Amino acid sequence: MEKATHFDISEELKKLPDKPGVYLMHDEKDTIIYVGKAVNLKNRVRSYFREKINRGPKIDKMVSLINRFEYIVTDSELEALVLENNLIKEHRPKYNTMLMDDKTYPYIKVTMWEEYPRVIFSREMKKDKAKYFGPYTSAAAVKDTVDLINKLYCLRTCKRALNGEKCTDRPCLNYHIGQCLAPCQGKVSGEEYGQHLKQALDFLNGNYSGIQKELKEKMQAASEAMEFEEAIRYRDLLESVIAVSQKQKIEDSAQEDKDIIAMARDDKDVVVQIFFVRSGRMVGREHYYMTHAESETEGEILGSFMKQFYAGTPFIPREIMLQENTSEDEIITRWLSEKKGSRVYLRVPRKGQKEKLVELAAKNASLVLSQDKEKIQREQMRTTGAVREIETLLGLEGICRMEAFDISNISGFENVGSMVVYENGKAKKSDYRKFKIKSVAGPDDYACMKEVLTRRFTHGLKEQSGREEGKKFTVFPDLLLMDGGKGQVNIALTVLEELGINIPVCGMVKDDHHRTRGLYFENKELPIDHRSEGFKLITRIQDEAHRFAIEYHRSLRTREQVHSVLDDIPGIGPTRRRALMKGFASLEEIQSADVETLMEQAQLPRNAAEEVQRFFAEKKGAPDASLSDKDGSADRTKQE
Repeated sequence: MEKATHFDISEELKKLPDKPGVYLMHDEKDTIIYVGKAVNLKNRVRSYFREKINRGPKIDKMVSLINRFEYIVTDSELEALVLENNLIKEHRPKYNTMLMDDKTYPYIKVTMWEEYPRVIFSREMKKDKAKYFGPYTSAAAVKDTVDLINKLYCLRTCKRALNGEKCTDRPCLNYHIGQCLAPCQGKVSGEEYGQHLKQALDFLNGNYSGIQKELKEKMQAASEAMEFEEAIRYRDLLESVIAVSQKQKIEDSAQEDKDIIAMARDDKDVVVQIFFVRSGRMVGREHYYMTHAESETEGEILGSFMKQFYAGTPFIPREIMLQENTSEDEIITRWLSEKKGSRVYLRVPRKGQKEKLVELAAKNASLVLSQDKEKIQREQMRTTGAVREIETLLGLEGICRMEAFDISNISGFENVGSMVVYENGKAKKSDYRKFKIKSVAGPDDYACMKEVLTRRFTHGLKEQSGREEGKKFTVFPDLLLMDGGKGQVNIALTVLEELGINIPVCGMVKDDHHRTRGLYFENKELPIDHRSEGFKLITRIQDEAHRFAIEYHRSLRTREQVHSVLDDIPGIGPTRRRALMKGFASLEEIQSADVETLMEQAQLPRNAAEEVQRFFAEKKGAPDASLSDKDGSADRTKQE
């Protein structure tokens, strides 16, 4: 449905189809504030606009903000569920019950398709011929385990494509220190390497007893032979194996993969705890905070959690044990089974060991909620609470996104501008932008700021209208923060007026010691309590805008200063410069080489070699000529 200039909700409700699909609610700023799915779009969307329905304060507030809606028709409810998940993840609507953490979990991957397979760390599980173990909750633990396996079984870690032929390169350091069998050099047969790999797979499947016994025997033998360094190495490996084996806390005779999900809540906050059980052993646990869940039932919260969590992880266990049934058990089961490629079971255990595991997850969630309550409140006060203080001080409402701008230069050299973004009191670094000033040559901060703001909002208007591709500048702020007082604020207001944009502008005023003093808004400076969270947030934003501009300016200065003598030779570009650096040990060698040597060692054509020789001959004749960095360090710096 296309966006209409005048959207008549009552008329559009009549046009809704009796089909499954997804609907999106927009506010007056055209921000998507809610995404939902429906078996029947007509019935579901119309239900929001009926009077006197007990749907809770959250939904009532959301409905009061709806300015228009749109919908996407699908062929089935299952398609609608998948699309709903994708849209929620992309837009993160304010009134959807949201999973706050967005993580990808690590796996241990065994590249079984290779002639000499490797055991490596992976962030994704693909449909290939590899074996995967996990997912695990700790990336550090996975990396430690991979390192341990490669040390224990001397497996290769290089990415060389081995096809059975001996490599011409020398074996790597791992071979020389006894941590690789060097299949690249033909020093191990495929059968022997396969035995080492089989032992590694047994280890990953939880069979630790064999390797522990073997390491103990080797440690004792080395000690008796007075090879103490070797004995210490075996001792360290043994301790690492014991540490890995002791992490397996829960045993399950069924040897199955399952997730155990339970939650705890209070008046405002919800924590969902999930235990990961793989091959009958608990390999980790994780907890998540859910937002906008005040009016949701436990079943609805667990349903929202599963849809968002399993949409973002490639591994689906065979069984998921829940604290409560959801209202969407059937459709979620179908979706997960289709995603996994085999049947997935949702169960709510009522007795026995499984019920105790769910209770244990619920107790852990409750513990996290109680322990983190104060921390959550502090974080809320310094973010959203600070934003509310700023709203009160300025007499504004609905501030979510704030953008701050700053200018950096040294006596007008390399003028740059920075734009930093804060949403709900938190830095959103993915939306930060840098500007290299094009129209201002000298130290004129006002002119520089005018260029930056004009470019930022012109791009935004073009993106919104479709005249320019991309989404770098599409979203406009609810408040503009300028690094300065009246002058900078007036520059911003002038730019916004010229472009026909209405956004409040506030100046961050500093004292004589360059510290934040107050806010300049609507032609007056507003005092602000220096002990308040609002003041602390303004200070952080101002410092961040300044830091971002300074770092960009510093990087440009560095690039200007890193300059190689070879860059000045006519006809010598980056490729030929690298060839010269590779063929000669220093600039002195290049300088003294004749044409034939230049052609042979740097693979230069004759005309380029003659140009290099001519350049250095002229350089020698110049009275102030200087060939610094004789070891070629300046050249290598720029290349890197």
